[in-house]
Amino acid sequence: MTEAVEVTRVVDQAHRESWSTVLASVVRLTRDLDLAEDCTQDAFVQALRTWPDGIPSNPGGWLTTVARRLALDRLRRETNLWRKLPLLVEEPGEIEQPTDPLRLVFTCCHPALARESQVALTLRLICGLTTREVAAVLLISESTAAARITRAKKKIAAAGIPYRIPADHELPQRLDAVLTVVHLVYTAGHLAAGSALTRTDLTGRAVELARMLERLMPDEPEPQALLGLLLMTEARGDARVSADGELVLLADQDRSRWDAQLLAEGVSRATAALERGHGRFALQAAVAGLHVTAPSWSRTNWGQVVRMYDAMLVSWPTPIVALNRAAAHSLVPGADLNTVLGELDALSKEPALATYAYLPATRADVLTRLGRTDEAAEAYREAIQLTANETERRFLTARLQARGAQS
Repeated sequence: MTEAVEVTRVVDQAHRESWSTVLASVVRLTRDLDLAEDCTQDAFVQALRTWPDGIPSNPGGWLTTVARRLALDRLRRETNLWRKLPLLVEEPGEIEQPTDPLRLVFTCCHPALARESQVALTLRLICGLTTREVAAVLLISESTAAARITRAKKKIAAAGIPYRIPADHELPQRLDAVLTVVHLVYTAGHLAAGSALTRTDLTGRAVELARMLERLMPDEPEPQALLGLLLMTEARGDARVSADGELVLLADQDRSRWDAQLLAEGVSRATAALERGHGRFALQAAVAGLHVTAPSWSRTNWGQVVRMYDAMLVSWPTPIVALNRAAAHSLVPGADLNTVLGELDALSKEPALATYAYLPATRADVLTRLGRTDEAAEAYREAIQLTANETERRFLTARLQARGAQS
């Protein structure tokens, strides 16, 4: 008998690596999101029961086969099987298509769905995130996230939204939503809830989807910009954590540990995208490029970074962009930190940032530099309370203790 602990580890790994491909395969068969999700979950439960007798050599393939069989068994028991049967005839060449997860993203990002529902549903289905994790990524309550996911599923079923990559003329109207979703998938993995700083299954899945999207729409600058942004961020991944597992900020990272190949590709793609347009992902990629091409943190062109955020705010005026702009403004040589603090205090009234740990963390840094240590300590405590990641929480606690402000 294989030890239960090892089985649990392998099933967890399969969930991280194969959830979206298994689910997408079942959706392609059934055209029913709820049924596909139920059967995919049941396949993982069955794995926990049967793999102690021997773990399959291809866990993802095993899970796909079982989930599809469970779905067909469920449909055979339904009285409306004959009505659904025509939908179960798969098109030639559709078996094991590597673009299946991207098809599912486009299905979830159909224009008939509200934008917020598109994003919530895709995070749930593509990443297998729990409703609580979806809520954390979107900075909303768990009940709101659950309602959005439920509404989206019902709308897809009622409207008969097809499971396919749209025709060329349909792609542009869905592109921004798909880009947003892929970026949020990466964000969910880049700073994950729990003990590990990063969930490489999510960041890797986002990069894979971005590559698929860039190949699908090679003439569009924004998919290339998003891919460049993600690659530049990925290149710094190893340097984000010290040898003893602690968070290392960009200012303190050993740049020799950055992946030179990923950086080169990321900068190249971002540059090419900027030559063709200045969309929000191109501007974000430009900010990332300014960071990775600077000789050091202290020699970063902070004035240019602020100008990139100013341009971003014109087309994408979100509180998070405004927060990032304020943080960059605080680092411009000679900046009036009291003015920056006023900007941050104004952002504290934004409902979308009420549970966003980076806001009080940024305030704490500015307050510390102003010498207002008691207020900085309170801001650090607020950030620590809001942080869902244990590595980041230890970092913030160390910052608080280093200033002698621990009560």
